Parts: sequence; structure tokens; C-alpha cells
Amino acid sequence: MREVPDYWRIADDVIADVRSEKLKPGDKLPSIAELRENYRVSHGTVQMAYARLEALRVIRRQQGKGVFVTDPALWMREP
Repeated sequence: MREVPDYWRIADDVIADVRSEKLKPGDKLPSIAELRENYRVSHGTVQMAYARLEALRVIRRQQGKGVFVTDPALWMREP
């Protein structure tokens, strides 16, 4: 079995945290620096995870304020 890329794993962890209600709509996600530290990955890897989550509408970025979880009812469903 192939290993899942780090950015995919980070995105999946955020989705799992929302589904288990550890994270709720409107919650602010950790900073890129915090996620880099927690997962021991590069800045670019966290950016890719956030880009994936944004494409699926799981998060929204608010300039100068941070990254926030959206309502799961608004998420894109993967094919």
C-alpha cells in the first residue's frame, strides 16, 4: 500500500476532528507554524493541506484573522 502524502494526512486529520466534533464550525485552526511543528513538515506541506481543505470548502481563510472551519453542510463532496 502506498503511503499517504503528509499534506493529505493533515487535511484528513482536520476533517476527522470536525466529524468527531473536536473542531466545530467557526473554530480557528492552528497557525501554519504550529502545524509545521506538530506534524514536523515544511511550510509548503501545511500550505498544500490548507489548499486542499479550502478546495473542499472545509475551511475559509480570513485575511489577517486566521483559518476557520466551515459548516460541514457546505462542504464539497469528493467524487
